[in-house]
Amino acid sequence: MLDGETVVDVEPDIGYIHRNEEQMCQQWTYRHQIMPFPDRWDWLSSGLLDEWAYARTAEDLEDIEVPEYAQVIRTMGAELSRIANHLIAVGTFALDIFGEFTVVFMYAMRDRELVLDLLEDLTGQRMMFNYLRPGGVVWDIPEPREEFFEKARDFLNGLPEKIEEYHDLLTSNEIFQMRCVDTGYLDPETAKDYGVTGPVAHGSGIDHDLRGDDPYGYYPELDWNVVTEPDGDVFARVLVRMRELEESAKIVRQCLDLLEEWPEDDREIQANVPRTLKPDPDTEIYRAVEAAKGELGIYIRSDGTDTPARFKIRSPCFSNLRALGEMAGAAFVPDLIATLASLDTIMGEVDR
Repeated sequence: MLDGETVVDVEPDIGYIHRNEEQMCQQWTYRHQIMPFPDRWDWLSSGLLDEWAYARTAEDLEDIEVPEYAQVIRTMGAELSRIANHLIAVGTFALDIFGEFTVVFMYAMRDRELVLDLLEDLTGQRMMFNYLRPGGVVWDIPEPREEFFEKARDFLNGLPEKIEEYHDLLTSNEIFQMRCVDTGYLDPETAKDYGVTGPVAHGSGIDHDLRGDDPYGYYPELDWNVVTEPDGDVFARVLVRMRELEESAKIVRQCLDLLEEWPEDDREIQANVPRTLKPDPDTEIYRAVEAAKGELGIYIRSDGTDTPARFKIRSPCFSNLRALGEMAGAAFVPDLIATLASLDTIMGEVDR
């Protein structure tokens, strides 16, 4: 609702690309058919993070213990996915702010391609990875391992200089600051009321991060920090994603060190998982991971068969988008564009 060019109220109108994701998962088997599907939720870059949400839920539902080596590989792949996601988030955000194919967008796509090269080497795909399995991963680091490690380290070594370029082009740009500083403010209490998570919550000073608050994977053994910014505006959310690039790179580097030194005889990539998974009737579970956009959780209720009786996806984009009205009130239309862009929503995850 507008009063001239002032935004009075915003009501997201969703549901136009609804693909019945939850209903489809209720017709598919735990073991084989659901696992490739999470790549389609946040289809842009976050496939391994979304896959991990389902894998973690299915594993805890059936008390499956994932080998430590596979957890390290998962952690590395997840953080590479986070880097790819934040690069395209920053790049497309620059398009929304400056309104043209800016050099920032081109640079972000250039750097994202390098990450996708690594993910393609690891998984065999550049988009729909289908790499995780209940109990582990499909296969080990590609041979020759040394070549993969060298390629990954080359990317990590060049990343700090590239991040400095983004700061020069974006965060130190006067026009960018005018569009972003004090725009789209979201206070911490309102963010919590709406269930906002991920970089949007971190930009409001909320340090909730499931990698530390509900530890999984190999994160508890690694050195990393939750990135937060106190200001709660569009500019703070951009800074969070920029700083999370650095933290994810730090995690990937530690994983590479571990994988290089891991004894060859102990490189177990999958647990012994039954061919058919049939949880006990009326068993309920909810598990979540810290995806690139926030808390991605899955609720499952079983009925004793090899397909779920209820499958519910807790999408971070859905909750983050619902808070848009709180951020965009009493602003101008261009401010609404900047605020919406700073949420980094993807509708394939909102319309479930």
